[in-house]
Amino acid sequence: MQNIKQKSPLMNTYARFPISVAKADGSYLTADDGTDYLDFTSGIAVCNLGHRPKVVQKAVENQLQEYWHVSNLFQQDIQERAATSLIKGTHLDQVFFCGSGAEANEAAIKLARKYWFDKGALQKSEIVTFEQSFHGRTGGAMAATGQNKIKHGFAPLMPGFTHLPFNDTQAITNINPQVTAAVMLELIQGEGGVVPADQEWVNELVHYCRTHGILIIADEIQTGAGRTGSLYAFEQFNVKPEIVTAAKGIGSGFPAGACLASAEVAASFSPGTHGTTFGGHPAACAAIEATMGVIQEEGFLKEVQDRFAIFRKQLELLASSYSQVKQVRGSGAMIGIVVEEAAPYLQKLRNRQILALPAGPQVIRILPPLTASDEALSTFVQLFEEILQEGEISHD
Repeated sequence: MQNIKQKSPLMNTYARFPISVAKADGSYLTADDGTDYLDFTSGIAVCNLGHRPKVVQKAVENQLQEYWHVSNLFQQDIQERAATSLIKGTHLDQVFFCGSGAEANEAAIKLARKYWFDKGALQKSEIVTFEQSFHGRTGGAMAATGQNKIKHGFAPLMPGFTHLPFNDTQAITNINPQVTAAVMLELIQGEGGVVPADQEWVNELVHYCRTHGILIIADEIQTGAGRTGSLYAFEQFNVKPEIVTAAKGIGSGFPAGACLASAEVAASFSPGTHGTTFGGHPAACAAIEATMGVIQEEGFLKEVQDRFAIFRKQLELLASSYSQVKQVRGSGAMIGIVVEEAAPYLQKLRNRQILALPAGPQVIRILPPLTASDEALSTFVQLFEEILQEGEISHD
């Protein structure tokens, strides 16, 4: 195995696993020493169809035979088809393509402000977000994020953001409708601990926004592309956002982000107002069209819901049987297991060739491929129970 501690030309911005990847396929990742790992990180909710799904690989290979890059100055049918696949079956009308989730959120912030500018309401520029949210690491997306640890050392931050407590109905009245352009939220906070929004709170928030003329931006970077059991999480919360951001799982590992919007709001992005060199890359769009095509096949999401409902019940049974597990939360294939301290459990799972992620210091984040087999899910439950049977884990 490669000595990953040796001096590297890469900047030291990631606390990497002590694993050097040789290949990946389906729900499994193989290290260069031949060890196979059950990968329940899915590239951080990116490989929703598993690693290297054949239908996506074929679509990308076909596109690479046509052309790789011509720029967004040209009409490209593959972009039209990919955009259609993202908004199919939703209330949304148009798509701006970019290269990542942070870029998608930057576009959403700009679009919301431009919408009110075009209406002559220049004072409506504030974006309300929520504590423990995560919207990205670029300037605007970082300022929107409700976690101080993400912002530490990067002052001065971009102004124009207000952060309110998540799931706090009382705090909604602190939103100033005179200056607020949009409310931006994750319906299930991912990096913040896999914390779902309360339906009652969402209802109150939507009512307040509709009453006072405030746009709603749903950050679906991690929750979209079927991750929570529906195409987008907003479908489960009875809300129709004017703007939705997507990335991660939409391209099965090809760098892709998208800002989706209603026709009325999207009209504020006219030629010259926003742009990107690599957004809407033909290969990425081919991956998007193929990925979303699978997810939207009849019965696919129903099967995901059914399979992961069983998985969730098995985990909840462990929670009722072992005091180390405080709570199981999330939706679909986005699950958080709350324990006293996540890091020791993640290490023990890795020792058993299972990869999972933290979501804050106390949450084990489980992000299996949507296509994970019953056997793979059962393997996780069995081995996690073995860890729990060992008793309380030392935190030294």
